[in-house]
Amino acid sequence: MNEKASNNHSNSKDFQPARQYSRAQQLVNNLPYAAMTVLGAAIFVTGFERSIWGWAAASAYLIYSVAGAFWIMIFMCPYCERWNTMSCPCGYSRIAARLRQKSDSSRFKEKFKKHIPVIVPLWFIPILAGVPGVVRSFSWPLFVLLVLFALVAFVVLPLFSKRHSCSDCPQKDSCPWMGRKG
Repeated sequence: MNEKASNNHSNSKDFQPARQYSRAQQLVNNLPYAAMTVLGAAIFVTGFERSIWGWAAASAYLIYSVAGAFWIMIFMCPYCERWNTMSCPCGYSRIAARLRQKSDSSRFKEKFKKHIPVIVPLWFIPILAGVPGVVRSFSWPLFVLLVLFALVAFVVLPLFSKRHSCSDCPQKDSCPWMGRKG
């Protein structure tokens, strides 16, 4: 019986120590999202030739990006096993703990599927706004911003997330994003 208990203990995910992230590492882990947001805003400013409409669109995009992060903190983080710990790679869980009470982590997958679509447009709005400008009248600055945005949004940010956040996540097997890969 002791051998069985010992085997159960060694095979359990609950007994594996969670990686702890310093505040500096959490800041670094947020850089790809921040870069995507800044590049997206720059696309609006450049695409609208620095007009008031470009600045307004850029401001709206920045607000949407920050609101999207808070949306995740409010509606997903309470369901995460990392809630209110330093094992959250982006630091959202500590902020979320000040906004909401802990909820049932078995519902994380359900909440992920429901709330991630709220922020998905952040990856596409700048492209949808910038490509017509490049097609209408080619501009190297706008073209470069679009390429950089696409690289950060669709290559750097997903790779960074998978390697630095998702790889040691206790909920990766039930995650709609990571779970589908395995």
